[in-house]
Amino acid sequence: MNPIIAGDVRLSRIPWLCLCVLGLTLLGATTEALAHAVAEGDKGYIQEISGIQLLPFVYLGAKHMVTGYDHILFLFGVIFFLYRLQHIAIYVSLFALGHSTTMLAGVYFGIGINSYIIDAIIGFSIVYKALDNLGAFQRWLGYQPNTKVATLVFGFCHGFGLSSKILDYNISPDGLLPNLLAFNVGVEVGQLLALAVILIAMGFWRRSPSFLRHAYTANVVMMTAGFVLIGYQLTGWFVS
Repeated sequence: MNPIIAGDVRLSRIPWLCLCVLGLTLLGATTEALAHAVAEGDKGYIQEISGIQLLPFVYLGAKHMVTGYDHILFLFGVIFFLYRLQHIAIYVSLFALGHSTTMLAGVYFGIGINSYIIDAIIGFSIVYKALDNLGAFQRWLGYQPNTKVATLVFGFCHGFGLSSKILDYNISPDGLLPNLLAFNVGVEVGQLLALAVILIAMGFWRRSPSFLRHAYTANVVMMTAGFVLIGYQLTGWFVS
């Protein structure tokens, strides 16, 4: 087979791969695992340990980010139309700043928010970013809201989502601050790993002429996933 044709065939599969990943996210949003839930084994570990445990908390933070489909979807939306690395770095840094600030402050000062409500807001952040990528606000409102401010604000929301869960597990005050800092380092490591995978996939996809054709569909699927998460969390809030 001609290598150029073969390359085009491989590239043509990228958008469908991305759409399949988003579709699996929809399925994941309807399972019993909440957006910021910690696995039962990790929950027991957090409740039982005390003292400074840096490496375990780095691992737990990285695991949370890599398996957190809400984080992944939001990051996917944030970088969807960003092509320059410096622009990607700015937006990812704003998200990390917001996420880190409220996660650390929320746990350290005991600021808890109802998990269902904050996770519904996080679902709304995914919907918002998808609508932003589709140019809906420019059409509806006649102007473009500040995307950097929105990324920072929603970063705050994602951080409160995690802090609320950690507070539910009554983490030991012994070594609390170092462990939280280690957890946050892990979160950032996990975010960089997830971002690297997304950027590689997006890099291949953008080289394909099908990118612009499928960009609309991908963002509609992402928006649908956000609405499913909102509905799931609000239903849990009403019946709990």
